[in-house]
Amino acid sequence: MNLFSDVLLDTILDSVRMLPFLFAAFLLMEALEHCSASWINNMLTSLKKSGPAAGALLGCVPQCGFSVMAANLYSGGVISVGTLLAVFLSTSDEAIIILMGHPGNAGAIGRLLAVKVLIALAAGFLADLIFARRFSYAKHIEDLCRNCGCHSRRGIVRPALNHTFRLFAYIFVCSGILNLLIALAGTDAISAFLLNGSLLQPFLTAVIGFIPNCAASVLLTELYLSGTLSFASVIAGLCTNAGMGLIVLFRVNKNLRENLAVAGLLYLTAVISGVILSI
Repeated sequence: MNLFSDVLLDTILDSVRMLPFLFAAFLLMEALEHCSASWINNMLTSLKKSGPAAGALLGCVPQCGFSVMAANLYSGGVISVGTLLAVFLSTSDEAIIILMGHPGNAGAIGRLLAVKVLIALAAGFLADLIFARRFSYAKHIEDLCRNCGCHSRRGIVRPALNHTFRLFAYIFVCSGILNLLIALAGTDAISAFLLNGSLLQPFLTAVIGFIPNCAASVLLTELYLSGTLSFASVIAGLCTNAGMGLIVLFRVNKNLRENLAVAGLLYLTAVISGVILSI
């Protein structure tokens, strides 16, 4: 019973932390939908040019709220795929907080943030440069509201709340299932799986990073601090660790092939970065 109560508590805390970010993202999209089309087009054009730089910096903020927000904004056509990728890559969820809790890790925090920002900047701008034609930017914010009936009401607050709590319920269920699986498997079994000292380690940690809640970043950071993971491997794992961002992307963006491509680019970038750092 203690295991289940701990899992439930962790799930509640993980999910509730995202509520402000979810609401802010949906409120912004509702506001944009009610603005003039010309103003929106001008804003989207400017964001596509400098979006990856802003995304890389915003993703550094602890917790995965900005990755959740970015997934929503991308699905509504507000930001480009490069900006989305930059946010996902620079997000570290709980890693920074855990490192701050261990005295003497200021250098590790600085190195981790600097490397992840550089990776996010390079991958974000390259994605916009190379894959601009492969990813459809012809998205419309109102597409997120199709068939939900939220715009039968006036204003922007109630529709934003409606979307927020629908998505919150989805996140809560997914997070609870994942927390339970991790608790049942145990960290020792996961540590043994990670082939300490092998060049293959970044490939495995990048897979672990896809676990879409703070459990993955906590696990990866603790293993790094214990010496089980190299710096290159923890970077690879934390690059794919976009928190709930990917789950939200698959939930709200209806183009499955596009979502899988984003996940593939995320994994490829993380592995290449980890291997280069290992060498």
